[in-house]
Amino acid sequence: MGRKITIEPVTRVEGHGKVTIQLDPQNNVTESRLHIVEFRGFERFVQGRPYWEAPVLVQRLCGICPVSHHLAAAKALDVIVGAGTESLTPTGEKMRRLMHFGQMFQSHALHFFHLVSPDLLFGVDGDPAIRNVIGVALMHKELAVQGVMMRKFGQEIIRATAGKKIHGTGAIPGGINKNLSIEERDEFLKGADPLNIDKMIEWSQGALDFFKDYHAKNTEWIDEFATFPSSHMSLVRKDGALDLYHGVLRAVDNDGKKILDDVDYQDYLQYVGEEVRSWSYMKFPYLKSIGKKDGWYRVGPLARLNVCDFIPTPLAQKEFEIFKAYTKGKPNGMSMHMHWARLIELLHSAEVMKELLNDPDLQKDDLVTKGTKCKEGVGLIEAPRGTLFHHYRINDDDQIEMANLIVSTTHNNEPMNRAVNWVANNVISGQAEVTEGMMNQVEVAIRAYDPCLSCATHAIGKMPLHVQLVDGEGNVLDEQYK
Repeated sequence: MGRKITIEPVTRVEGHGKVTIQLDPQNNVTESRLHIVEFRGFERFVQGRPYWEAPVLVQRLCGICPVSHHLAAAKALDVIVGAGTESLTPTGEKMRRLMHFGQMFQSHALHFFHLVSPDLLFGVDGDPAIRNVIGVALMHKELAVQGVMMRKFGQEIIRATAGKKIHGTGAIPGGINKNLSIEERDEFLKGADPLNIDKMIEWSQGALDFFKDYHAKNTEWIDEFATFPSSHMSLVRKDGALDLYHGVLRAVDNDGKKILDDVDYQDYLQYVGEEVRSWSYMKFPYLKSIGKKDGWYRVGPLARLNVCDFIPTPLAQKEFEIFKAYTKGKPNGMSMHMHWARLIELLHSAEVMKELLNDPDLQKDDLVTKGTKCKEGVGLIEAPRGTLFHHYRINDDDQIEMANLIVSTTHNNEPMNRAVNWVANNVISGQAEVTEGMMNQVEVAIRAYDPCLSCATHAIGKMPLHVQLVDGEGNVLDEQYK
């Protein structure tokens, strides 16, 4: 008689989901799945609302990355109000970029220091009582303080650009509703140590040094854990540079060959489809040119560094060259290298914020542009977790009549399932006893993707992980809730 393992809830991620792993009588894995089991339905909730409310409404999808939804919606509405995708005023675009890079910076810091570092510092088999952010604070105080202060700096950037740290109102259709005062600028440039941009750059470099040192001491585990080939997709600037705010859509296969060649994201429906499966509320996107079976891809920090040609800030570019050299320029399929890529983006975000803070355009008053209104628009942005699509169509009464959102975690649905399956087959399969450490490794694989499951499923509730062991007849033999 076989068994079924259920992990519910998944911990140290945002949202609610569970994992089931089916074992045969010899304890070999026959099937594994990441289930998203709650439903929220924001695509329907916004229908009937005036279109200009969307950038504020959709932030309620998530308390961790509201800025990403705020800006993606605003970018879609730029098209609807006739501002297009590239005709904002310099102040409008640069204020939005500063807001966005503040969001990237605080989210990447939160993810690495609070969610991931416990597994690195205490080991995947470490005592669960200390393998958490409280344990980090007690035993690695300096690292914990840096994580908290870096997130605070990013949140203050968001407050200064969006009006509030969470659920701000700064981005409006066609631009922005405020500029950055000299006093606000100087606080970020010259603020009391450590809350200034130069300290943020220094600490970002230190976080990279920490990870690279850990990698050197744990190379086999970091390189092999949940590693598999895949395609990758992200925005890039038109010259191929990493651009987390705007660009064209590019995808490469596992060999680095372009399978989406810098296409206009307004036409994304020509290229991206979504498959529905009965056991999850989260859809499974795929590239139409390849098909449902093999057209899946990864998004997020790892994908972005696999897709772009270079990073347009000097310190991050130097780290990018080291990162690319590790795989001899080929796309990197190592899930745990997502953290390496994330920290390179953390450094890049700090460098970009410093550039923007020194730009006098942020103090100008030309904030909004508009043109001939149209009925439909698409906004794309690189959220911390990956490519985020917002697509709206309005009626003659300026009400939203259609909304389609494809969030980063949805794009990563199939890769996360593959990562879970890797752990199931390489760590759990064939074992007589399933330990807490083994189950935590399932979560480690999911956390590498920094999933935001309430965004992805539009689900209510905190993020749990429930693991269930089920026999071949469907009987639950063992389960753990974490």
